[in-house]
Amino acid sequence: MKRFFNFPRCSRLLCFLVVLIGMVGNLFSHDGPNPLMHYSMKGKFVSKSGDIVAQKGPDINIANKFEEGKNGLIFRGKPTSSKLIDLNNLPKRDFTITSWFSTYKELGYGGILGVIEDNGGEEQGWVLGYGPERFYIALATKGADDGDGYMTYLESKSAYKLGVLYHVVATYDGKELDLYVNGKKESSTTIQSGDVLYPEKLNLAIGGYKDTNEDFGHTGEIVNISVYDQAAKAEWVKQEFEHNSKLAALPAPDEIENPPLKHVIEPYLQFGTKTSMTVMWETTAVSDGILFYGETSECDTMLPVKSSGKIHELTITELQPGTQYFYKAISKNGDEQIESPVKTFQTDGGADTPYAFAIISDTQGNPKVSGALAVQAWEQRPNFMIHAGDLVSTGRIKRQWVEDYFESMNPLVSRVPFYPVLGNHEQNADHYYRYMSLPEPEYYYTFTYGNAQFFMIDTNKKCDPKSEQYKWLDNQLSQSNATWKFVCHHHPPYSSDENDYGNLWKTNKSRRGDLNARNLTTLYDKYGVDIVLNGHIHSYERTWQIKGGKPVDRDAPFYMITGGGGGGLETPGPFRTPFEHIVRRGHHYAMIWINGSKLAFKAYDLDGRLFDTFDLNK
Repeated sequence: MKRFFNFPRCSRLLCFLVVLIGMVGNLFSHDGPNPLMHYSMKGKFVSKSGDIVAQKGPDINIANKFEEGKNGLIFRGKPTSSKLIDLNNLPKRDFTITSWFSTYKELGYGGILGVIEDNGGEEQGWVLGYGPERFYIALATKGADDGDGYMTYLESKSAYKLGVLYHVVATYDGKELDLYVNGKKESSTTIQSGDVLYPEKLNLAIGGYKDTNEDFGHTGEIVNISVYDQAAKAEWVKQEFEHNSKLAALPAPDEIENPPLKHVIEPYLQFGTKTSMTVMWETTAVSDGILFYGETSECDTMLPVKSSGKIHELTITELQPGTQYFYKAISKNGDEQIESPVKTFQTDGGADTPYAFAIISDTQGNPKVSGALAVQAWEQRPNFMIHAGDLVSTGRIKRQWVEDYFESMNPLVSRVPFYPVLGNHEQNADHYYRYMSLPEPEYYYTFTYGNAQFFMIDTNKKCDPKSEQYKWLDNQLSQSNATWKFVCHHHPPYSSDENDYGNLWKTNKSRRGDLNARNLTTLYDKYGVDIVLNGHIHSYERTWQIKGGKPVDRDAPFYMITGGGGGGLETPGPFRTPFEHIVRRGHHYAMIWINGSKLAFKAYDLDGRLFDTFDLNK
């Protein structure tokens, strides 16, 4: 930067101006701010056709449904717009990206402005956005430690509040990436360096996180966005925030603070017994939850306990075994009231009554598939459902529980209770524990139904002989006198998968299953477990009976992988393992029917076609 040092020749006013200009220039890495793009989200800058008229840079059409707010535009979460632009409109290395915005909804990957490709090994570009709790700047450069195709997501330390406006700024000087929130630097990294690594198609997206196969529209208000081809200093960021700091003091809009009373999650069933059933649901606002039930659709019995909050959990007791009941939930908040549809459930008929249950696993963020399987499973009229983990793709993202899992699975879980285990994708998140009503400590537990006992284990945690779960399971199995014994955990002790336990397309070395989970097989052999239900691998597999790690022809557990509930499909390896009986690639669910000492098993594909069946006799 050119500097003037000959102060004696300057007038006082000129000297002051020179110093002021120098100060402004020093706030950036070069001479003064030079915006490449600037968008003000005032109504006068938006055409009737939905074009944002840029003060600097290319105009962009907004496909995302929007409305004019008090300070900017309120986006409503529809697909994002993008515009193919020239590299000259984008910063090649140094940059500053600023925006005032709020978010009304938690997303796994929310975006405000970005030019990004984030697909496996093709991670390129940048995006300013937010996750379920925090803001982030994502960046891929040509000088990253891991080379091309590696993107860094730098998150803020503080969490945001829904509906509140924040000033979020990201800066990069070719060596250091910084993230500021409301004028303060919160995070920094030097992982990325050098020029920005841009994707081939330079699609600039406003109001969403968008690349070739992802499109998460923003829900919230955007006041403005600016992009500079220089890295601002901390003092400039602070001054920019202070210039409009009154925005940060504004309360969240009424629709966030006092939303209309609606169901976030409609009523679903948990932990049914011969004489009880637990009903849970969630509402947008704090409300009093009242449960009505009965032996007719009139639901003429009211549960005398009210549940006040957003998540409601009420247990009906003193029911008759093996009986059909009707139920509905009413939520009240002042003058507002909502009522759920009348649904049915059935209590456990006891050890002498035949029963059936469905098995689904790895539904994992594919509501189209999981919803279809839920409908098909309900048509079989099971008494309950076992879920072998990975209910969602990212457990800490509330939206995935609400929209991906519960909404799609409602035809089944509103009529039969489901019993899950934790998968790796749940991330042991609080949402799992909020939405499940299971015996303590909830990540492992046991329950009985009919003449069977089920042992539910978390194989994300230690399962070696010294572990808490191993000792607990040893004790529980030793005391069980159930006719049938089932164990369920996410990770399979035995698997013929192609690459999860060693890439069999590159080497013949594979662990052929999860070694942590395999610790437990000693107990299964010792106590006569009948079937071990697993997920994790997104395919189907039924082993021969296995004892002592070797296939046998009688008196040993079957190991079953039923991971076709929705996740991206996987394929068995090229080598047939000795324990492998049947493997199949495809989305699916399974059913087990039990009548005393007889067990019938069937597995069905997404089109409802039967592809595996077997019978067991005690």
